[in-house]
Amino acid sequence: MVKVLFVCLGNICRSPTAEGVFMALVESEGLGTDITVDSAGTGSWHIGQPPDRRAQEAARLRGVDLSGQRARQAKAADFQHFDYVIAMDNENHADLASICPPGEEHRLHMFMDFAPELGRKNVPDPYYGGDGGFDGVLDLIEGASKGLLSDIREKHL
Repeated sequence: MVKVLFVCLGNICRSPTAEGVFMALVESEGLGTDITVDSAGTGSWHIGQPPDRRAQEAARLRGVDLSGQRARQAKAADFQHFDYVIAMDNENHADLASICPPGEEHRLHMFMDFAPELGRKNVPDPYYGGDGGFDGVLDLIEGASKGLLSDIREKHL
């Protein structure tokens, strides 16, 4: 079983969207018994809350249901539990690196590194923008999800 954790700042926009989109892709490929997915935030502000309503709506329009997810905070133990700990942006990566136990750094990745063809390093935080930002985030997440699944297939399946 390959275990993937997506991490953003509050775990209410980008990382729950990535969790939902990637899980939908995994299931559509018939790999639901081979790969498990979760999400978390580096901050604690939204623990226990569902994803942002705008993230849920944008995902729902693409056939992805985020409503059952609840925010949690990333912790050092996640690096022992997950094969991939995936940061949405440079700040999240730095925060995760600061709690990563020695010897587990190989598990930490930038999500957009799985989609170099998109020419982006970070998935922007749509929280303070308009509803359209959530569609742009979904486009990036869909592209990077395909690259991540290819990486998992190549290295683990």
